[in-house]
Amino acid sequence: MSAPAVASVRRAGDALAFAGAVSAATVPALWPRVQPLRAGARQLDLTAITAVDSAGLALLAELAGDGALAVQGEPPGLAELRSAYRLTPALAYVRA
Repeated sequence: MSAPAVASVRRAGDALAFAGAVSAATVPALWPRVQPLRAGARQLDLTAITAVDSAGLALLAELAGDGALAVQGEPPGLAELRSAYRLTPALAYVRA
């Protein structure tokens, strides 16, 4: 039996700093934790994310505000998901 997925979010200066697996298993718990941290955030720090799936990408893209926040870090699998969902490195939708 595998260990349960674990993820966290904290405020680090003007960044929302994520750690662990940001996935369908952890997003429901992360969403209410990140809400009180959002005001004044200017970047997403993804450097400590160990895994991300489409649910995690949806959370991060929502927080990024169509590219309004700077994105730091490239967790495993993020580039492939961004490409599949036509998102820029800032997690904004590619304009046609």
